[in-house]
Amino acid sequence: MATKKTINIPLGSQHISLLEPIRFNFSTQNEKIVDVDWDVGFVHRGIEKACTTNFEFKQVGYVVARVCGLCAITHSLSYTIGVEKLLDHEVNKKIKYLRLLMLELDRIHSHMLCLAHVSENAGFEGMFMKIMADRELVMDIQEAISGNRVQFDYVSIGGVNRDLDLETEKLLKKNISLLEEKIDDLIDKFTNNWSLSLKYKNIGHLSKEDAYNMNALGPMARACGAKIDVRLETSDFPYDEVGYELVLEQGGDIHSRNMVRLREIKNSIKMVRNIVDGVPEGEIMEKVKGKPKGETFMRIEAPRGEIFYYLNATGKNMLQRVRIKTPTFSQIPAMVNVFKGANYADAHAILASFDPCMSCTAK
Repeated sequence: MATKKTINIPLGSQHISLLEPIRFNFSTQNEKIVDVDWDVGFVHRGIEKACTTNFEFKQVGYVVARVCGLCAITHSLSYTIGVEKLLDHEVNKKIKYLRLLMLELDRIHSHMLCLAHVSENAGFEGMFMKIMADRELVMDIQEAISGNRVQFDYVSIGGVNRDLDLETEKLLKKNISLLEEKIDDLIDKFTNNWSLSLKYKNIGHLSKEDAYNMNALGPMARACGAKIDVRLETSDFPYDEVGYELVLEQGGDIHSRNMVRLREIKNSIKMVRNIVDGVPEGEIMEKVKGKPKGETFMRIEAPRGEIFYYLNATGKNMLQRVRIKTPTFSQIPAMVNVFKGANYADAHAILASFDPCMSCTAK
């Protein structure tokens, strides 16, 4: 009996289906992926080291915002709240509301970028362009609030740098309503179009048990029914006051991951409206005295899953240690597991549905 021939096929570090620099080496037999080797680190920038050698603790929040262009707010907030914990300072509720507003806007535009890539890999180049154009509605809101288009230097120790004025609030409500109509249309397409729906059912499957065992996070975990969401487990933000709902799907495949992201966008739109309508009175910046001393950690639910920050300080201007664990790094074992047994022809679609971020991971 003839043995099956194994053929090794590389994908990346640069590939048209995903511009993020990650390299996979697939071992295949008769078009099936039987083993996967992976390599990250192509964009290593030494940010953790720079945070403890080149910048004082008051500057580091703006440095870690450069870890990722998509979830800059999540990174700067994780660090800033960690420092505020070390300084034993809790900001007022207005500041918490404004920070939460930017977090959920981050989630909307990040999920839309992923859905655009998924559409492109399904052969819908036009839909890729359309989703990216619709995404501008969110980018315009974030620019109006923060003053910046990509690097949202909005958060500082003790508060936020700009208040929400009436003109910005008007733009936000207008754009968010336009966006909601477009997301409803996308949900219809991702539910009923064969190339975006049926084609991706049972492809790239991750079981609920494997999600827990392999530390899957974010939409990847929630798409197989795993109740994994930092927003459920922490009280740093008033999620219980603004309409947060846990979004779960049960399929564990590409289609389910797409639907989790679409439904989470809907929930984020609902929360954004409630936040704007319910922002309490108060100052946007509070004086925070002292220098951080001791160690602490901070967790926030980023668009791709949990971001974890560990800080160690000795009461000086420079921190002793800044450790950043990102969602993509945490769920690489689950990603590799999903590839095994899949057809190589589906590898690019599976990869896009993970929504990996190598800028965060390698940093």
